[in-house]
Amino acid sequence: MAERRDRAPRLDQPREARRQFLTRPEALTSEAFGVLSEKFARYMGTAYFLIGMTFFVLAWVVWNLAAPQDWRFDEYPFIFLTLMLSLQASYAAPLILLAQNRQADRDRVMLEQDRTRDERNLADTEFLTREVAALRIAMRDSATRDFVRGELRDLLDEMEERGLVIGRLAKADKPGRRDASDSQKRRTDEGGSRRST
Repeated sequence: MAERRDRAPRLDQPREARRQFLTRPEALTSEAFGVLSEKFARYMGTAYFLIGMTFFVLAWVVWNLAAPQDWRFDEYPFIFLTLMLSLQASYAAPLILLAQNRQADRDRVMLEQDRTRDERNLADTEFLTREVAALRIAMRDSATRDFVRGELRDLLDEMEERGLVIGRLAKADKPGRRDASDSQKRRTDEGGSRRST
């Protein structure tokens, strides 16, 4: 009884993988069989297979026509050759269909991934477009350096018209007066220096 309890599978431990000598039918349709069928279908679509098959059929026909009577194994209607070719075709058709189904499944998954990626790219592009539009609108409301300079010039002109500008600012705007006041300052400076000597 204790041995049976030890052999019973425990729920808190993973099962050990056991090798099975007889494969189940589900295992035949697994990934390995699908890969094998795709390789076979690809090989059947190559020129090597067609050339090899042509040489095989020609050798079969020549052997059964030209060989001595005792060595021939398939006489003129070549019934055995026809049977072999039909068996090959009957196995090749389902394998090719299986390979096509697997390729269609892969194409469907890739198409779905492409659609998801395209939707994500579209959403990102729309988000960036909205952000750029918001930045443009915000930049319209912000004051640029040229705008501030223009506003200050307009304000200064208004103040000059009303006579509210202090004399120094008015002199600074008129270059002729500044030159006269500068020359007058120089004269007073020179006179002061002469007196001190």
